[in-house]
Amino acid sequence: MTRQISAKTVVAGVAGQPVAHSLSPLLHNAWLEAAGIDGVYVAFAPPADNFREFAQGLRGGAIRGINVTLPFKEAALSISRRATPRAEAAEAANLLLFEPDGTITADNTDGLGLLAAFALQAPGFDPKAGPVVILGAGGAARGAAAAFKLAGAPEVRIVNRTQAKAEFVAGALGEVGRAFPLDQAVAALQGAQAVVNATSAGLTNGGRLEIPLSATPEAAVIMDMVYTPLVTPFLAEAQALGRKTVDGLGMLVGQARPSFEAFFGRAPPDGVDVRALALKALGAAG
Repeated sequence: MTRQISAKTVVAGVAGQPVAHSLSPLLHNAWLEAAGIDGVYVAFAPPADNFREFAQGLRGGAIRGINVTLPFKEAALSISRRATPRAEAAEAANLLLFEPDGTITADNTDGLGLLAAFALQAPGFDPKAGPVVILGAGGAARGAAAAFKLAGAPEVRIVNRTQAKAEFVAGALGEVGRAFPLDQAVAALQGAQAVVNATSAGLTNGGRLEIPLSATPEAAVIMDMVYTPLVTPFLAEAQALGRKTVDGLGMLVGQARPSFEAFFGRAPPDGVDVRALALKALGAAG
């Protein structure tokens, strides 16, 4: 990076725990440099039990905003004074804007990113064609579930180890939501058009999900929101079964575009292959 930091530099970033794996700084800073914007995007790793105090300390506009990743998405919504309909529908936020008057505004661009990833990597997928399955019940799962509902999915099935949490997320979806405990995963996967892992399993190479993907139809599309590694054990199993897959990097880029515009006041510049940059950083091919 050759850009100079000035007294007018707009600062944004990403907050998570863990966050060292995040490629968001790489994407945003590449766009900033290409656009010639006086801005910088950094990573923050607040203690897992101290996010509220961390975010409150950014109020006043010195920091323009932050993206929020695991495990802070639900807390991010709870501290905001204003929230977009997308964030309210997801009951979680992946984007906070800090206004000069101290107001914190919450948004959720995860759903936009998820649908963009499906459109790019599984162009034949139609969310209206049948049930979709979300694994997990945290903020990422809520964003995915809300996105599929808004896209017209006739049924959104939430599978979670804790039944009460699955029921809570499914209940927020109204009549399209259904909850399944983990031991009923086979029933949830029957007839599924898509299965999305919205848990943190897979953040390490040893991360595994004990989900019987063989119970899915052959035409099902399997997605993992995790992108480090790019091909998680979950996606590797899906590929071995011949299922079409969508990786988490596509979603990361998809949600980053509207986030960038919210932070820096313009859309990312064309002509920057941020996926290629990310793949190089991951040491992956293709």
